[in-house]
Order: sequence, then structure tokens, then C-alpha cells
Amino acid sequence: MNMLQRVEHWGDTHHPNWLSVVRILLGVFLMYVGIRFVQDRDALISMINQNPAMATLSVLLGHYVVFAHTVGGLFIAMGLLTRVSALVNIPVLLGAVFFVHSPTGLFTVYPIIGISLLVLFLLIFFLIEGSGRISVDDYMRRHPEKVRSRKYAE
Repeated sequence: MNMLQRVEHWGDTHHPNWLSVVRILLGVFLMYVGIRFVQDRDALISMINQNPAMATLSVLLGHYVVFAHTVGGLFIAMGLLTRVSALVNIPVLLGAVFFVHSPTGLFTVYPIIGISLLVLFLLIFFLIEGSGRISVDDYMRRHPEKVRSRKYAE
């Protein structure tokens, strides 16, 4: 058993149910932030106007943030591919921690650095811990025959 499998096994066996509530709330919060980021596109436009040479990078960054937060938040809330979704969201939160007070106001959805650090900590925690017993991942792990039969029935 390699190190990653041992960490995954430990996370699966030592996961209290109340952590699933924290995971669901984290996912809902990330979806909210992703939707709020879409609604506040003026910050992204001002960032593009400041440096037009970086327009493509800014647009790609904006799309990545929205995708990571909305889809990743939904997956984290459902407990589906939780570790992958947390891993996809970690670079966004690292950017939020370092650029929370940038003059562009791009990360105004994280107005306080403490919120950014808390969400970053929780993402790292669930990257290691996994989704727990109340999740789609656990259901698919416990019922592989149902997942396989639905896959072949289509």
C-alpha cells in the first residue's frame, strides 16, 4: 500500500459524521462565492483594462475561478470526487490569500483574509480526509454492482 492509499484508507475509517456537515457547508459556500464572482464581473473587467496584454490570462483566470468554485463546490457538497474538487479549488484560495487586498478588487468575495485562510484550511483538510460516509463517493464504494449495472444498462 503506497502512502496515498494509506492516507485515503485512514481518512475513510476515521471520519465522524459531523464533518460531513462541515463539508456540505463548505461546498455550498464555494458555490455561493462562484455565483457571486460571476455577478461581480466589474472587478475582472477593471483588471483587464489595467493591463490589456493580460486580457486572455484574465479571462481564463475568471473562467477557472467560476468553474472551480461552482462545480467544485457542488461536488464537495455532494461528496463526489471530493479530493479532486478540493485540489482544483486550492490554487484559487491561495490566490485569494495573497491577493485579498489587491487594488483590482478581484477577490472581494473574500473580504477578510481569515475567511480565505479558513476555507483554504478546510480544502486541504478534505483533500486529506476525503468525503466521509455521507457522500456519493461512499455510496458508490459500498454499492459497486449498482453503479456498474446502471452504466451497462444505458
